[in-house]
Amino acid sequence: MNRIVLEIDSRACNVSLARVVTASFIAPLDPDVTELSDIKTAVSEAVTNAIIHGYGDNEANTVRMTLTLNERLLTVEVTDNGIGIPDIACAREPLFTTLPELERSGLGFTVMESFMDTVDVISNPGVGTTVTMTKLIKTIESNDEHGSPQDPSLA
Repeated sequence: MNRIVLEIDSRACNVSLARVVTASFIAPLDPDVTELSDIKTAVSEAVTNAIIHGYGDNEANTVRMTLTLNERLLTVEVTDNGIGIPDIACAREPLFTTLPELERSGLGFTVMESFMDTVDVISNPGVGTTVTMTKLIKTIESNDEHGSPQDPSLA
């Protein structure tokens, strides 16, 4: 098992850092381009949600991201100590946003769920939120010569 913890200031410019750290962390597993892009997008959404929805304009806070690799299973945990989510089920609904004035699309959780194998959310109003995502990174042998996952029904 391998683990890394990253604490970043709650600034939008640090989202790209979270993406790069994640990509570097999983690079030894040689994920294909699509898989890597999906994971980086999910990380972006989770960290952006923590910054924008957890803390608002307050850049004096931190977002903590813990990455764990157990064999080929990646676990990404993004935690903020912000305002929390009063209704997680509602927040996970596509197009739901608490900040329509900022032109937020309300697709953050939907994107995370479509790109990762699992997405779990624990939140307490006034305490903060933790989003835990997992993704089993495929082996090279399970990809064809174009880097696409093999369809077992075609074998």
